[in-house]
Amino acid sequence: MRDLKKQERTAIEAVARRFSGTWEKGGDPPYIMVAGKRVAVDITTLKRRGTGQGNAAKPRLRFDKVATRLIERLRATLGETVPDGMTVLLTITAPIRLPSKTAALLEDKIQTLLGRGSPGRDEKDTIHGNRVRIRLLRDESGRAPKMIGFVHNSDSGPLLLLNMTGELLELISAEVGRRAPRLAGDRWLVVISAGEISWLEAYRYIYSQLRMATEFKKVLMVFGDGRVGMLTG
Repeated sequence: MRDLKKQERTAIEAVARRFSGTWEKGGDPPYIMVAGKRVAVDITTLKRRGTGQGNAAKPRLRFDKVATRLIERLRATLGETVPDGMTVLLTITAPIRLPSKTAALLEDKIQTLLGRGSPGRDEKDTIHGNRVRIRLLRDESGRAPKMIGFVHNSDSGPLLLLNMTGELLELISAEVGRRAPRLAGDRWLVVISAGEISWLEAYRYIYSQLRMATEFKKVLMVFGDGRVGMLTG
């Protein structure tokens, strides 16, 4: 049985309170009792400790029809051309006034970046008045999506969105690839983040775009102020 760190103990206690449950101390893995059911809890921590970008960088995503259709088009197109083991992360500011022309230019630019071979530093550009940032990531598991895109307000930090996505992708890929012992009953994943509860909407969107099947009934996040948010379940 491994000893839980103080941060992990605090996170379990926060989750137990959130669901009016109790933590069974000394279990391996840890267990909480919720509504008469014994739930196994896996705990993991996002590696990065904050961004130093202040309140102005909080992610503010856009989900209007134009934004949604643009991302759907890019996902469909790039899903056929991005090589296995590679994920394209993309951010673009809103409002998007020329969506078709913008999508076409983005497709060409991303293909050029993919043709260079290996991922490098972020590519930044302005397309029809909208700021764009592109990052290529390698995924050794081969389970990650080919493209994850964000349309966001101009006062929202694209670097924060890319970093959040990269670290959550790395974490979930590791959890999916890890062989955990089979346990009776439900199993929850608790992710500890030094970020703020205001980032929850963005993390939910990122997690939904990962589309990686896990054995966890619920995936939750415990933020730096002790508040608990649910990604799925």
